[in-house]
Amino acid sequence: MLKRKMGKTFFADLRDANERIQIYVRKDKVGEEQFDIFNSLDLGDIIGAEGFLFTTKTGEKTLKVTSIELLTKTLHPLPDKHSGLTDTEQRYRRRYADLIVNPEVRDVFRMRSKIIQMVRDYLNKHEFLEVETPILQPMYGGGNAKPFKTFYNKLDRNMYMRIADELYLKRLIVGGFDKVWELCKDFRNEGIDRFHNPEFTMIEMYWAYADYKDMANLFENMLRDTVFAIHGKYKIPYGDNEIDFEPKFKWISMLESVKEETGVDFSEITFEEAKTKAKEFHVQGDNLINWGKIVEAMWEEKVEPTLIQPTFITDYPVEISPLAKKHRDNPRLTERFELFISSFEMGNAFSELNDPVDQMERFIQQGKAMEAGDDEAQPLDDDFITALTYGMPPTAGLGFGIDRLVMVLTNQHTIRDVVFFPQMKELGEGAIPVSKILSQIIDDE
Repeated sequence: MLKRKMGKTFFADLRDANERIQIYVRKDKVGEEQFDIFNSLDLGDIIGAEGFLFTTKTGEKTLKVTSIELLTKTLHPLPDKHSGLTDTEQRYRRRYADLIVNPEVRDVFRMRSKIIQMVRDYLNKHEFLEVETPILQPMYGGGNAKPFKTFYNKLDRNMYMRIADELYLKRLIVGGFDKVWELCKDFRNEGIDRFHNPEFTMIEMYWAYADYKDMANLFENMLRDTVFAIHGKYKIPYGDNEIDFEPKFKWISMLESVKEETGVDFSEITFEEAKTKAKEFHVQGDNLINWGKIVEAMWEEKVEPTLIQPTFITDYPVEISPLAKKHRDNPRLTERFELFISSFEMGNAFSELNDPVDQMERFIQQGKAMEAGDDEAQPLDDDFITALTYGMPPTAGLGFGIDRLVMVLTNQHTIRDVVFFPQMKELGEGAIPVSKILSQIIDDE
């Protein structure tokens, strides 16, 4: 990583995956041939060195080299040590180079692995069974999103990359497993921004004979334990804020939070009145097709940006929660929460809908929404309805994004900084691929 010549001696810095060490090479100790080899080395070359350790006058442990072997010759120079690899697009497009020259980036991904292990240990301790469900699905569902579509030649049918694991995990609850979870790659054919990547990592979990309040308690304790295990404290920085995971997380309904910020009680007004109120607050959009969509739009505009400390937003309208059980005290709402930290969603949970007749009615409403232009509405999954007719116990379900959790716990501010290889646009026409250069060299030889 660094090489300094002083007459007939060299000092150099070597680094492996975890550590750095200084080596000291003297011509009279290694011989002229090996000294010439070392003299010709470039930054980025991979070498093996043998010798014995000593401590320099400045107190640095150093390997006094007796022999050197070149293991791999680099053909591409490393970015300059001082300026580093700072071009954002190049960092994501050539992550391997980013990892070589920016040790702090490697630390983020080590932390990611540790966070996943902490969550896995917590769920194992609470007797959740880790399972695997299909990535390729004949019918996408479990979320409001556009899918990636493909074709299964052998079955001669269209298939979809899963947008969520929900409907298959619920089938396992029907089948008699009481606690299941999956670490899953999901795919949503949508935009890319600092909180969204079309390919992302989630954990989904389902707990029979529990409701959304039980799940909220488990989720909160899991996050609190994970934060402390990673950082040794409950208060951690995120951007300009300090997030405190120690106090009991705030719990407030969506309607009440909108009322606090706007003074409007949407629980007392009709769809037409809600449209009028939305216009007064300059909240507009083509998808404001029912009362629930308007409440959601008002909440996103007026409440979501204010949610810095961990906050459970609860009791969502039925129209925007097609898989959640109706609230036991208000049939206009569902037993659902989303957890928000630093103004973005960290997890989504329900008391799951287990009535096949009610679920069929929700699918019918989703179909109407799709016809009205909602291209994220969920299609009818007949086999899932069939599964529910066998009987699903009262169940709580939760899905939360690993990528976003890692962002918060490592103080990163774009999802691309916690994903090894984010998808990128193709290189422009003027770019010359390395393969073309190497092919020309081979042809010339």
